[in-house]
Amino acid sequence: MKYDVKPVLRSRPRRNRSTESVRQMVRETVLLPSNFILPLFVCEGKGIAEPIKSMPGQARLSVDRLVVKAKEARAAGIPAIALFPKIDDAKKDSFAKESFNRDGLLPRAIRELKNAVPELTVISDVAMDPYSTDGHDGLVRDGKILNDETLPILAQMALCQAEAGADWIAPSDMMDGRVGYLRRALDENGYSDRSILAYTAKYASAFYGPFREALDSAPKAGDKKTYQMDPGNRREALREALLDAKEGADILMVKPALAYLDVISELRRQTTLPIAAYQVSGEYAMIMAAAEKGWIDGPRAMMESLIGIRRAGASMILSYYALEAVKNL
Repeated sequence: MKYDVKPVLRSRPRRNRSTESVRQMVRETVLLPSNFILPLFVCEGKGIAEPIKSMPGQARLSVDRLVVKAKEARAAGIPAIALFPKIDDAKKDSFAKESFNRDGLLPRAIRELKNAVPELTVISDVAMDPYSTDGHDGLVRDGKILNDETLPILAQMALCQAEAGADWIAPSDMMDGRVGYLRRALDENGYSDRSILAYTAKYASAFYGPFREALDSAPKAGDKKTYQMDPGNRREALREALLDAKEGADILMVKPALAYLDVISELRRQTTLPIAAYQVSGEYAMIMAAAEKGWIDGPRAMMESLIGIRRAGASMILSYYALEAVKNL
């Protein structure tokens, strides 16, 4: 039997995939250097770049090395970096007092960055866990994480960071009401020009492991499920987004990114605020580890994951791969 009937196809989608130039012209979602925020870990010392075993290619950097990396990022077109401090155990206590020491590691790093690369947007993390002997994002009493009692500590931290020169304050703690509390504290102390990047939908995720190793900030007891979101919930993320927007957030973030693309998409549909997404340490480490084994093409897989986050609706992506991604563009 012959199959020689010629199909009549007026619409042939493959015509729009025929060459690289055509594919470029019809591409719906693109990545630009301006879509990236580079997270960096800072530690005490000088001339230090201490590799993080579970995050290949990443390191804890002393302030001088941090400045060099920040200059490299800005020269590549990346507009912002997010800072996370590795605090010495001797400086930790249950009230995270080191977090509002104006001569502490993070404020010093912020000042050095703003002096060296003034056009770079510096984003500072507000949460107790890097500074707390308990390893939680809030104040702990009798095994419970206290919400309202934590807010004044977060405010002191935010004001210390703003005074040092931080452009965006990024509360990652997930305490109820903290966006409004910080907005009021900043405004009343002359920092109404500082933006708040709210960790709006931060899930109690298994993908944070390498990050906690990098900062030695894992909880000493219990977990974070009473304040970080349940992975099964999507509508709750919208509730959090509406509250953060009402309280004065300037940007809303979803964390992690890849397992929560539907949440990114939902918030993009439901709010006019910019949406950020954090490709977290575990997501980065999985791709890097599989690439090291030769199981996947690492750069292609990483770029595909990043374009997926953008396609879901993220305006900006925090990614440890940001510098490499910009080079691949």
